[in-house]
Amino acid sequence: MISRYSLPEMESVFADETRFSRWVEIELLATEAHATIGVVPAADAVVCRTKAPVVDASFVDAVAEREKVTDHDVAAFVDVLQSRIGGSEAGWIHYGLTSTDVVDTALCWALRDAADLLIDASGKLLRVLVNMAKAHRDTVMIGRTHGVHAEPTTFGAKVALWALQVERDRERLVNARRTIAVCKLSGAVGTYSNIDPRVESAVASSLGLAPVPSTQVISRDRHAEYMWACAAVGATCEMIAVELRHLQRTEVREVEEGFKSGQKGSSAMPHKRNPISAETISGLSRVLRGNLQAALQDVALWHERDISHSSVERIVLPDSSMLAHYMLHRLRRLLEGLQVSSERMRANLMSSHGLVFSQPVLLALVQSGLSRDDAYRIVQEAATISWTRSRDFRSVLEENDRVRQLSPTVLDDAFDLTRSLGRIGVVFDALDRIEV
Repeated sequence: MISRYSLPEMESVFADETRFSRWVEIELLATEAHATIGVVPAADAVVCRTKAPVVDASFVDAVAEREKVTDHDVAAFVDVLQSRIGGSEAGWIHYGLTSTDVVDTALCWALRDAADLLIDASGKLLRVLVNMAKAHRDTVMIGRTHGVHAEPTTFGAKVALWALQVERDRERLVNARRTIAVCKLSGAVGTYSNIDPRVESAVASSLGLAPVPSTQVISRDRHAEYMWACAAVGATCEMIAVELRHLQRTEVREVEEGFKSGQKGSSAMPHKRNPISAETISGLSRVLRGNLQAALQDVALWHERDISHSSVERIVLPDSSMLAHYMLHRLRRLLEGLQVSSERMRANLMSSHGLVFSQPVLLALVQSGLSRDDAYRIVQEAATISWTRSRDFRSVLEENDRVRQLSPTVLDDAFDLTRSLGRIGVVFDALDRIEV
């Protein structure tokens, strides 16, 4: 992943030095577990731990250089690790293991740590959304369906629904973390033919992972579930971003992204303040969805092991983790600096001459005894006149004899904004049940 769309804490999870450090630790834990059950001399295991190298840039370079000979990254790693430990004791390194024992366990370890960062980032975004929803609980605005004015709502209710979806994303991440936090040290084809299951259990316990049955590789439906959680995060971020992009259109102007001192919106037009964060989030979500497709295709492997998944995962797993993490951060930053125009929201709500109250009028006519179709036609005709002639909707309605049969109190209630929003508290009751 390019650094433009990643943050240091997530980058470090997938850095080469971190990856090889995990491999070293797994090898040492396995050697020590072998010593515990009497396969490896205890003193030799101590020497391996004591003389184990610190993984730094030189170690990474040495493995890369050795791989030019072995054409196998794990074999190259084992050669370098054994040479750095030195002595006959180093011969116990990788005893009974196959490459994927180390690689898959380390990868799941990394994805668990990545999930922790994603869960934390989603929690921070959730707190911002919950606070924003409550702050704008009574900020009235027009609700839109198909991009067209529908009925009144509040900006707080809109944001509350975003928060509820982010909470579901967080739960998906928690579930994916549990699914991916597993360990496999069962040797070639997963039969424990040359390694005692107690070694796997000991390593898993030390790493906080769960040992699971497998072939030579951990089942890739686990990784696909993790990728689905990342893609779902992206989809939610895009949903919010698309809405904010529309609300920032010149013709709408209900919200505006923050604009810091010295910032430029366009190289050509000095007046421009573009929704760059929302547009960036929309674009990055496309990458996450594409990566999910690749992860799903990685589930089907030949027999007990092939490496058709390996090259894909080296790209999509780190990239998706970094992108989802970055998008959560970028969206939170966008919302924290978002400028909300309650005046513009109210003005847009009232700009359709009261047409947004058409349904309460329809229902009032039905209650008065008219058939629904007759009532609908009356209201629809009045709405057309109001819209095409820019006339007040209620005034047009009151010119119809059948509408004049309604008492002024009934019409007052139909056009009452407070009545329209009187039950919006249901949304906030759900919001109050979220733990942030």
